[in-house]
Amino acid sequence: MRLHRVVALLNAPQSPFELACASEVFGTVRPDVPVHYSFRICAERPGPVRTTVGYDMLVDAGLAALREADTVVIPGWQPAGAPATPAVIEALRAAHRRGARIAAICTGAFVLAQAGLLDGRRATTHWRHAGRLAAAFPEVRVDPDVLFVDDGDVATSAGTGAGIDLCLHLVRSDHGAAYAAQIARNMVLPPHREGSQLQYAERPVPARAEESLAPLLEWATSQLDARLTVARLAERAGLSSRTLARRFTEQLGTSPGQWLLGRRLDAARVLLERTDLPVETIATRVGLASAVNLRRRFRAHLGTTPGTYRRTFSETR
Repeated sequence: MRLHRVVALLNAPQSPFELACASEVFGTVRPDVPVHYSFRICAERPGPVRTTVGYDMLVDAGLAALREADTVVIPGWQPAGAPATPAVIEALRAAHRRGARIAAICTGAFVLAQAGLLDGRRATTHWRHAGRLAAAFPEVRVDPDVLFVDDGDVATSAGTGAGIDLCLHLVRSDHGAAYAAQIARNMVLPPHREGSQLQYAERPVPARAEESLAPLLEWATSQLDARLTVARLAERAGLSSRTLARRFTEQLGTSPGQWLLGRRLDAARVLLERTDLPVETIATRVGLASAVNLRRRFRAHLGTTPGTYRRTFSETR
């Protein structure tokens, strides 16, 4: 199988972390994970590229590398809103015209907006810069709250860690939930954060250990085939439903019900990929009760059916 070619476009001063979000997901070879991507970097002018932390990176490829990319990643663009050159803008437009997927991490969204690739689309960036993006490009529907937005051929993420969420999401879209989970597990990361989750929590680090939701989340993930409701989760945590909902918003940026549905759908996707179990059985195993309910949830959240998803990503075919 031909490797999917990912090319990151760098610009001085380049954030090493935002570049690492893409390179760790797409470019790291792991002994227990099949290789589906190739990864390289380029810049408008090959040579040393200054970073935001004081050292230079040597880049050996120019904009011509974008002509062969299946996915182009812009891992931030400093300072936020700095104009890209006409050569960069045209190279991005040309890549998009021939069908390459374009993804921007954090302030990389400004470059996509300059190229007109976000016109009429929903997009996001780091919450600190969202107002500036919306003011400078009123034709872009800027959502300042979410972790990432995937609009098919163009995707944008919030700052820093949300870039990893976007990259893992793209892997999940390309090769399924089980493969993305393998990469996340090697990175010692949760396998999936929904793009609709809030960019930041009101209090991301619990003041006391007993306030952390981690034990409850681990327990709930192991009980997906049981009848789990928000009231049951609250009872397990020893909290009122209202307090539980508040802590979910504070720590995860989502509601208990949405978090639980996301875990059920993730589990269903893995079973569809890795087993030949009937859809009805899978629905029961992940706590969605019936094939009808599973199909409805799949259609609403993933835009496809369990059967189509299985035909696309099954490892048993």
